[in-house]
Amino acid sequence: MKIYKEQNVLDAAFERLEYAFTEFDNLYFSVSGGKDSSIMVQLAAKVARKMNKKFSVLYIDLEAQYRATIDHVKVLIDECEDVIEDWYWCALPLSLRNAVSVIQPKWICWDKKDKSKWVRQMPTGKYKKYVVNEDNYPEEWTWFERGMEFEEFILYFAQWFNEKHGGITGAGIGIRSDESLNRFSTIISDKKVRYKDKPWTTQVKFKHLQNVYNFYPIYDWRTEDDWGAVAKLDLKFNEIYELMYKNGVSIHEQRLCQPYGDDQRNGLDQFKALEYETWEKVLNRVHGVNFGNIYARTSLLGNIKSEKPSNMTWEQYAVWLLETIGLYAPELRDHYHKKIRTFLDWYEKEEGVRVEDIKDEEDSKLETAKKVASWRRIARAIERNDFWMKRLSFGQTKGDVERMFELKKKYSDLLDADATNDKHLKQIANELNKGVD
Repeated sequence: MKIYKEQNVLDAAFERLEYAFTEFDNLYFSVSGGKDSSIMVQLAAKVARKMNKKFSVLYIDLEAQYRATIDHVKVLIDECEDVIEDWYWCALPLSLRNAVSVIQPKWICWDKKDKSKWVRQMPTGKYKKYVVNEDNYPEEWTWFERGMEFEEFILYFAQWFNEKHGGITGAGIGIRSDESLNRFSTIISDKKVRYKDKPWTTQVKFKHLQNVYNFYPIYDWRTEDDWGAVAKLDLKFNEIYELMYKNGVSIHEQRLCQPYGDDQRNGLDQFKALEYETWEKVLNRVHGVNFGNIYARTSLLGNIKSEKPSNMTWEQYAVWLLETIGLYAPELRDHYHKKIRTFLDWYEKEEGVRVEDIKDEEDSKLETAKKVASWRRIARAIERNDFWMKRLSFGQTKGDVERMFELKKKYSDLLDADATNDKHLKQIANELNKGVD
């Protein structure tokens, strides 16, 4: 384990948890079923028993998850039940990012409209009492709306929890700063307001909320520290990690969460290998999943570290992308084709560059600055799900918004009003949306 200031990270985590139980008037911990949050809540349970304290847990069930994750959450409930005040197993219709589909860039988990396609049914038996769903959520959750964003829900929950309990609320988050740059910035940023200058705390900024602080008991841990603690303390862990390891995934590359986000989609092929029965249900639930399984690590889904197929020119690649989209959304293909056609016509009329003279690729800096036409620039616009074709210098138009919502009527949740930042277009989109739902 990492050693600093003559203290190992495990002892430091226990010390922070004891401090949190002492300083904050009430606590809840966010659990995902992953190793970090799982370890955090089990350490918290040990401290709570020692100090004769209790705490609450927030678990957001995203429906299309590993069966092993759900089994592990049940184990955590059983392990910590004696020190749990409330366990909020939220199985609510939240809007989630779907980075594997142009047609459905967002999807709604636990959506009653798609109940026949649910990957799993709501928890039953002894765990049913912990479930918060669309039918039984608290009356005071007036802020909850079907399809609200995951991140938005978390903020509103924090506000509600604090209003319910009063005082200063501590929200335990099981993330490590070495896991990603975003997580490092979340914790380390000099702009963050701290609780009594503790570097492992940050104030939650939301509306007028001032009495909730996120705290990160294991923020300075490494992956090796996670598994060291599991071994030393005999902690429970999600068995999907063992399956990942046996399937050749290193301990540093293992990821959970919902697997269709921008980063998580790279692990879709593992989802298929580890839990095939779940995978088959997911195929029918989330648009573009198998497409993502095949192409998530290629430039087809906008992975900027990869390139097009070596046997294709950028022009051929652009055409192939259009043809691929046309297999499941011909209207969207036609939308992109119209934009590209207008782009090419403009260059011929204004710059004297005929279609046949457009180069396969130009200087990358000039392409980024949108100062030259190239087939690479066109292909990149298509593969990155750029509905507005901003990469080809197009702006949002009323016609585009109307077209977008016509597609929404057919394919469901293509894009929503938040896809545009223009106030006028937002108004149009919202008006059109009223007629869709």
